[in-house]
Amino acid sequence: MRIAIGADDTGPLTEALLDELARRGIEIEPHGALLDDSRDWVSAGRAVGEAVASGRAALGIVCCWTGTGISIAANKVAGVRAALCADAPTAAGARRWNDANVLALSLRATSPAVGAEILGAFLETPPSDDAADRAAIASLE
Repeated sequence: MRIAIGADDTGPLTEALLDELARRGIEIEPHGALLDDSRDWVSAGRAVGEAVASGRAALGIVCCWTGTGISIAANKVAGVRAALCADAPTAAGARRWNDANVLALSLRATSPAVGAEILGAFLETPPSDDAADRAAIASLE
């Protein structure tokens, strides 16, 4: 599996996410501050969204100070469903009921340990195959 990951800054959370992805044997496609010294959350969010929408990456992860701006930038790309999550149950629900394909996290409010839990729930929860859930997702396209 390949995951696009982008942020406008690096630190304990981004390091924990990269470590967890490596531990799981997941290939990454880095963007923003994870690729170079870019601090541009709009470009990083858009780049992750484009990687997911194009199929280059199966899923995406975006991080900025609040997680809000970069999730908005990712969601501007057609086909992206970025969800800002603060805990593992929310991440699982975003995958299950919303078929979220990009996880957004706050660099300020998410500890590395909680970030790893959120990432685990996001990666381990499959999207629902319930007809009503699929119809709801299809109506977004």
